Amino acid sequence: MISLARPLQQSWGRYTVIGVPYLFLLLFFSLPFLVVLRISVSDVVGVRFQDLLSWADGTLTLRLKLSNYLFLATDTVYILTYLSSIGYALLNTVICLAIGYPFAYFMARSPAMWRPALLMLVSLPFWTSYLLRVYAWKGLLDDNGIVNNILMGLGWIDSPIRMMHTGFSMMVGMVYTYLPFMILPVYANLVKMDLRLLEAAADLGSSPLRTFWLVTVPLSAPGIIAGSMLVLIPSVGEYVIPELLGGPTTLMIGRVLWDEFFHNVDWSMASAVAVSMVVLILIPLAVFNHYQTRGAGRGVEI
Repeated sequence: MISLARPLQQSWGRYTVIGVPYLFLLLFFSLPFLVVLRISVSDVVGVRFQDLLSWADGTLTLRLKLSNYLFLATDTVYILTYLSSIGYALLNTVICLAIGYPFAYFMARSPAMWRPALLMLVSLPFWTSYLLRVYAWKGLLDDNGIVNNILMGLGWIDSPIRMMHTGFSMMVGMVYTYLPFMILPVYANLVKMDLRLLEAAADLGSSPLRTFWLVTVPLSAPGIIAGSMLVLIPSVGEYVIPELLGGPTTLMIGRVLWDEFFHNVDWSMASAVAVSMVVLILIPLAVFNHYQTRGAGRGVEI
């Protein structure tokens, strides 16, 4: 009995550990996504959505409205909006990586007694409201804001520089908001790295710069990938920052989605926009994950 009970307990524990995340994804991602997908291919009859399946005279009929997706694929405004969203998200990811990696490297190589304080400084913005942090940039970058007043007081400029409601102000807000999401995963990866590998590379005649590119960066790749995904994915669908800091030339898909839902009250088109945005993100992630898995077993070459 004991020999049979133990494998059963191990199997039950294994299935529980695996099943709980799957159940979470099913309840809070898959089912809501299927509801949105259903709305995106449904016809509106009065104030309700028409059933996709109908049964009449012994015939089962499936009705899918694909005109919304065809319109998205052919309308220039939506195509440019998608491309603009991806472009801003990629730029935000690159800037966050350029700023966040050196800071994470400094944190990981700093004395152990300083690291808790540095981590607190990185996470300090999360202690205040996200909306307030974004809105505060309006007081800094406005024509009569703090930055322009300081520059004019120093005599460096004669008239205010227009920074608000431009691509610059939106990128400042996005980089400021998402920078901690890049720093923390990279730091978590760098702080666990075996420093004896760097010593071994130096013993083999590798220069510090060559060691950094061929040892440190490859070993920190999981942290870079995790941080990039944490920054890239929400940046594509960002709404608050483009609405508060961006201008009419910084149209992003999140703002279009809001307009379709609440201004045009076209839930079918808005759902199609949302589904397209999810697919737009998932396909590159799947391809990237495929190649990342293939290269995971490669060693470090010096």
